[in-house]
Amino acid sequence: MDNGLLDKIQQDLERALKERNLEIVRTLRFLLSAIHNLEIEKYPPEKGGVPSSGLPDEDVTAVIAKMAKTHRESIEAFKTGQRADLVKKEEEELSLLQKYLPEALSEEAIKKLVIEAKERGLNDFGQIMKDVMAKVKGKSDGSIVSKIVKEVLGG
Repeated sequence: MDNGLLDKIQQDLERALKERNLEIVRTLRFLLSAIHNLEIEKYPPEKGGVPSSGLPDEDVTAVIAKMAKTHRESIEAFKTGQRADLVKKEEEELSLLQKYLPEALSEEAIKKLVIEAKERGLNDFGQIMKDVMAKVKGKSDGSIVSKIVKEVLGG
């Protein structure tokens, strides 16, 4: 496994520093800090640390997806609170983070995965969610998958 995604983020940070783009610098530093925290949590130094091949892209993607979800939730909260200034800031940061995520699956593609899981004999909401989320890892938000599973099971 290479750490191509992590390398790309670090290169983008260096570029933003040279261009003195403080918004990008701040967002990427926050992202790299979250990735570093995951490294320590998942690969503690006393147990050998990060694999010699580097941090897997799937770990980096998981951190980015979690941060993107937090930004989406903040955007909704700030819209409710009528804080357009903070909505704009959060949307800009979310837009930057989304550049590092794999392209999101369409609702139609997710629905197909849900139907396939149901055809394999999974009828329980939790079982289908677990099955589908494992397949869409990093490519869809859990709330979207949940909505589609409810539609398919209820419909």
